[in-house]
Amino acid sequence: MDKAKNVDLARFNPPVFYSATAVLLLMVAYAVLAPDNATATFKAIQSWVVVHMSWYYVMVVAIILIGTIIIAMSSFGEIKLGPDHVEPDYDFLSWFAMLFSAGMGIGLLFFGVAEPVMHYLQPPVGETGTVEAAREAMVITFFHWGFHAWAIYAIVALILAYFSYRHKLPLTLRSALYPMFGERIYGPIGHTVDVFAIVGTVCGVATTLGYGVLQINSGLNHLFGLPVGSGVQVALIVVTTLLATVSVVLGLDAGIKRLSQINMALAGIMLLMVLLLGSTVYLLQAFVQNFGSYLSEIVGKTFNLFAYQPTDWLGGWTILYWGWWMSWSPFVGLFIARISRGRTIRDFVIGAMLVPAMITMLWMTFFGNSAIHMILNEGLTQLGEVVAKDQSVALFQFLEQFPFSAVFSFVAVIMVIVFFVTSADSGALVVNMLSSHGRDDTPLWQRIFWCFLIGVVAIALLLAGGLGSLQTAVIASALPFSAILLIAMYGLVKALRTETAKRITQSAPVAPISARNPVVWQRRLKNALQLPSLAEVQEFIEETGHQALQEFAEEMEKNGYEAKVTKGEKHSVQVEVLHGDEVSFVYGLHPKATVKPDAANPEQELSDDRDEGSPDVYFRADVHLFEGGQDYDVMGWTKDQLLTDMVSQYERHLQFLHTLR
Repeated sequence: MDKAKNVDLARFNPPVFYSATAVLLLMVAYAVLAPDNATATFKAIQSWVVVHMSWYYVMVVAIILIGTIIIAMSSFGEIKLGPDHVEPDYDFLSWFAMLFSAGMGIGLLFFGVAEPVMHYLQPPVGETGTVEAAREAMVITFFHWGFHAWAIYAIVALILAYFSYRHKLPLTLRSALYPMFGERIYGPIGHTVDVFAIVGTVCGVATTLGYGVLQINSGLNHLFGLPVGSGVQVALIVVTTLLATVSVVLGLDAGIKRLSQINMALAGIMLLMVLLLGSTVYLLQAFVQNFGSYLSEIVGKTFNLFAYQPTDWLGGWTILYWGWWMSWSPFVGLFIARISRGRTIRDFVIGAMLVPAMITMLWMTFFGNSAIHMILNEGLTQLGEVVAKDQSVALFQFLEQFPFSAVFSFVAVIMVIVFFVTSADSGALVVNMLSSHGRDDTPLWQRIFWCFLIGVVAIALLLAGGLGSLQTAVIASALPFSAILLIAMYGLVKALRTETAKRITQSAPVAPISARNPVVWQRRLKNALQLPSLAEVQEFIEETGHQALQEFAEEMEKNGYEAKVTKGEKHSVQVEVLHGDEVSFVYGLHPKATVKPDAANPEQELSDDRDEGSPDVYFRADVHLFEGGQDYDVMGWTKDQLLTDMVSQYERHLQFLHTLR
């Protein structure tokens, strides 16, 4: 009985659960009991953030994008998210379907037509309704939905997956702070981080559900005449939340995975329909040009704050999106991390950032460019007027221009509902894990509780001020989380550097030690423990090292090669084997000063010929090849061990010469 109780406690984190619940319920109570005051407060908060913190949001997102790319392209990219032997839990298609459905689903359906048309009709600068406005509208849409958005998701997922699967820490955001705070992450610091993550996640998911329910309501009104209003929208949230609860009960594989696969198939059909029934060649041309323009302007767009042309456009679009992506990132990031065990960092970033960004931009081109083409070139100005009046009906008015429009509109409503369910379901899964020490084997009531609470928050914010309140909640909740995310990125890089250094050290050659000869291993151990002086290293190089190099040179000469042993400065010695016009083989031993592990001044500058009297310095016998120092120590090796290492390095040199021929 006591054992079962302990297991339940391990699955439940009271400080995080109760604190996050209290904050969210207070928000709900404020929005419901004082809606007018709440609306005014939300607007004031959004205005303050946009005016005073826009530069900060832009800087944070730029750091995230650049940092994610550098991590993937560097040697860090070879590290696996989990033990080196583990294989991915899901095949690529299932993995991609789940992360895509959680990351973008409803947004693509809501904004795929609406955003490009809105930017075309109301560009931040320049004349409206022109060819240049159309081109700029697509570049801005790519900017908001492209690499920046998916980089935010990818870095959070990477942080969580790395510390959880590689270092066996809890699958919660607090684990990213371990390199800085150590075991203190299990106290108030960690609890605070997870509470912020939960609040941000719930606000982000609630905003997306708000967009989704508006579109579901508009779609049902378009198809069946269902009235558009807050009462209907609340009922739709309740119904879809109940469907999400059913998915929660079914579990990850039977619930989210199956629904995600269904939705990806429907999205693929919809995408092909727009391509094949629309202006096919034009859309393919537009995609290539849009992507090229996006890449050419990405730096300028990333850092553009309209400082010389003040405008309200930035706060209503770019800053809202950056806040939305950051507030959603704990949810999407943790969910992606949960399904990404076994992939290398490089494969993970390609799959979680580059591929979905490309698919997203393809979707935006096919839907957005088609809509702009209808308005600009086919005279369908009514579509622009409808979108400007109500963005939630943009998709359905657009589909009216195609054959079988009623069928495709019905499919679109089904897709929104399924995306709604998967977002609420996976959001509940993530929040539940954040409040349960990163575990997902929690009691069913916890997952159901969070699913219902997400629905309640969405209803409260919708009633308090519609999309305005939802958007403000997103922007405001992202502010504290962005600071946590920057600290977590620093912790990730610090941990990756440590692991890379360890991997390099472990890959360095080490001479075998015979257990039958205790003198050899005892001498090696003594060297490792006592940390040799300069005089000891010099003696080793001049005696054992020089003798080994001389024997190697003599053996090479017996086999017809010209070889010579020379002594250099600072008591170094090397053997050189000549290969005519090809690169010579060089193997040398050099004394190298190194700071001791417990040095009082670990940052001091070192010189290989310095006075050895410093208590903070010891010396190594480092191997140097033609290319320079190899950063591994052979001090204490026997002559035979040195000869074996020389032969191994010479074999690598021959392979190198072979590749050049």
